[in-house]
Amino acid sequence: MPNSQLPERLEQKPEQRRGQRLLFVALLFGVLLNFPLLGAFSHDARLAGIPVLYLYVLAAWAALVALTGWLVKVR
Repeated sequence: MPNSQLPERLEQKPEQRRGQRLLFVALLFGVLLNFPLLGAFSHDARLAGIPVLYLYVLAAWAALVALTGWLVKVR
């Protein structure tokens, strides 16, 4: 079925899809930075002298920034 024959409610504008993806990213990182996962990294282990919990939070934050930037740039 060609795209022009789809009902209007099924067609989504790129801005709507982008907004939905950004909302999903926000929810995903809300889960990643919530207690159960933070608790999994909250121990005395260190990697290169840096606590693992700090590295996890930094990596999650960097992934959030990179993914958000990519989603905003991609059409």
